[in-house]
Amino acid sequence: MNKGIDEQFTTKDEPTFTAKLYVAGPIEQAKTIIRRECFPRGLCVTIEPTLYIYACGEEAGYVVGLLNYPRYPEAPAFLFTKAQMLLETLIRETHQWSGLLVTPDLTRFISRRPEA
Repeated sequence: MNKGIDEQFTTKDEPTFTAKLYVAGPIEQAKTIIRRECFPRGLCVTIEPTLYIYACGEEAGYVVGLLNYPRYPEAPAFLFTKAQMLLETLIRETHQWSGLLVTPDLTRFISRRPEA
């Protein structure tokens, strides 16, 4: 821990890791799943509603944000695994076909749809 600039604050630095999960489907159901998944796994995430617009229509969904929180730091590789596990759970339990896991360096498409 470092003393803050004005001595009233302490600071703690960790390597940056950020990820966003993009999923269509019901945000209220996703919130319930996320609450259940966050507690035993030590996660703290954000969730925002979004609207996906595509060639044949539109669909409501949400974006889940994860980051390396310096108060409870984790290795970036470990956080990536947690993010993927959470995305797979959200896809499965909200009956979606796919979702995206996006980091600054990688975008991973995860799908349950059988390939033709």
